Amino acid sequence: MLNALIVVWRESLEAMLVIGVLLAWIARQPAPVPLRRGLWLGVAGGVALAVALAFATFAVQSEFAGNSLDVFQLCMLLFAALLIVQMVLWMHRHGRSMKREIEAQAARTAGSLGIGVVAALAIAREGSETVVFLYGLGMEAGGDLARMMGAAAAGLALALATSWLVARGARFLNVRAFFRVSEILLLLIAGALLANGVDRMIGMDWLPPLLDPVWDSSQLLDDGHGAGRLLADFVGYRARPAATLLFAYAAYWAFVLWRLKRLDSGAK
Repeated sequence: MLNALIVVWRESLEAMLVIGVLLAWIARQPAPVPLRRGLWLGVAGGVALAVALAFATFAVQSEFAGNSLDVFQLCMLLFAALLIVQMVLWMHRHGRSMKREIEAQAARTAGSLGIGVVAALAIAREGSETVVFLYGLGMEAGGDLARMMGAAAAGLALALATSWLVARGARFLNVRAFFRVSEILLLLIAGALLANGVDRMIGMDWLPPLLDPVWDSSQLLDDGHGAGRLLADFVGYRARPAATLLFAYAAYWAFVLWRLKRLDSGAK
């Protein structure tokens, strides 16, 4: 469940950083008390929206059965992978200016209600993304809810500790290095979700395997248990991969690296 821990850690940390930026901005205003109250009401509203999405997702799932359920779960799996990539690319582009953008947005709002709306939208966005990610990861892990929730709780605790370090002036944490490492980890997780989705599409006869398997490394590292299972869940390792999966995985990393290079070139 390392992937669930990392996803919740990163998403929760982003939400906490947004709250921290808004609290710092509010502290510089002439009347901070009503603004602070509006902020926390907005945070509560954003959490409520994310929880409502979680219930809605599982309610929708309960309406499906058989092939329809397989299609729904596949769509959620691929959407989670796409959302992770989009989030990483967005943060890669806007991370340096995020503090200024949040403060400018807060300055344009009208009083405590406006601050509450800004906070609610930010928390709801991060929370909704987390719901989608955890659903996709749950499909990958076979739906072990107890372990998933344990990993999510550990990720939240780690995010609290990391945000404390950042609030202390990042004396113990290189923030830029942290975001770079977390980007790589999230992209690996997205690749694993994509691999799971491609496997499902091959199993549903939506994609041809082309050559299956291309190799068999199960004697060296089986993807069913131990370290091999960890790599399978975390980076999409397959001991007996189909050629279609390898092509999809190569195309995914080619696209991601190309986009990151374009963003870095544009930032110079």
